[in-house]
Amino acid sequence: MKLSETAAVITGAASGLGEATARFFAASGAEVTLLDRDAARGAAVATEIGAHFVETDVTCEASVQAALTTAQQKMGRISAAVNCAGIALGISTVGRDGPHPLEAFQRTIDINLIGTFNLCRLAAAVMQTNPPGPDGARGVLINTASIAAYDGQRGQTAYAASKGGVVGLCLPMARDLARHGIRVMTIAPGIFMTPMLAGLGEEVQAQLAADVPCPPRLGDPAEFARLAGFIVEAGYLNGEVIRIDGALRMR
Repeated sequence: MKLSETAAVITGAASGLGEATARFFAASGAEVTLLDRDAARGAAVATEIGAHFVETDVTCEASVQAALTTAQQKMGRISAAVNCAGIALGISTVGRDGPHPLEAFQRTIDINLIGTFNLCRLAAAVMQTNPPGPDGARGVLINTASIAAYDGQRGQTAYAASKGGVVGLCLPMARDLARHGIRVMTIAPGIFMTPMLAGLGEEVQAQLAADVPCPPRLGDPAEFARLAGFIVEAGYLNGEVIRIDGALRMR
């Protein structure tokens, strides 16, 4: 698949990794539909890059199905789906206020894991109707995990569990969808300069960057976007998780 000939839907595309991916894909000639709950920001980014936008709740089947229907109508097809929607909460299993709120754990799983699966299953159903390209390719799903899936820190039980689930989805889903010519890949980013980190202040950012072996800095969302673009075009990549973290291993 050529990125310039791709029609992609991207969740969480109003900010952070999703926005960077939408911008890179659009700049590379792909047709793009941004999906996000932030209607104002999502619509503004879409207008700026010449893309489409649909307000979407990834945890809701009807919302995602409607978004994909709209995206298919606007672009004519869907050949790539990138899951970037997610949340991160810092809560101890047992803290000064008592045990980890079950609702907060469940919300994290709902958005990060179930939301990812929700888009994948519905997007794959659309992609399987595409005419096959070289090697029988009909589409590619790219999910976002985290290095927390492997070495989550204190206060990350919900986040690490949700991202571990995303890692676990990758290979069996790739095997499920192989007969349809749909590949499944996962990216596990380290510490990236997203809006969430930007609000922590320069001192905290510098401390986090100092732990990264090489290069000793935070990741640039544009680097994540370029990796996603490479995955789209590298047709032999399938069923694997790629870490992009500067060799960081959390302690």
